[in-house]
Amino acid sequence: MLAAGAPLQCAREPEPELRRYETPPEALYQLAARFKASRNDAAWRETLAFLVERYPSSRFAIRAKGELEEAGEAGAGKGP
Repeated sequence: MLAAGAPLQCAREPEPELRRYETPPEALYQLAARFKASRNDAAWRETLAFLVERYPSSRFAIRAKGELEEAGEAGAGKGP
């Protein structure tokens, strides 16, 4: 009966500083950001495209797809 009064808790990712690990999509997104900062556009695009292909439901893939579309990569993340 005690559970009836407890608030429902939704599953969510922990705050970055409390997380014990870095997810693969996050690591790829950060790697792409490094490529962009060093003006290596080919590596930036390829890394984002791989992220979208490999982890399509990740929030980082959604960001990556948006960045590729803004950069003129029509059809970003779509297969052959």
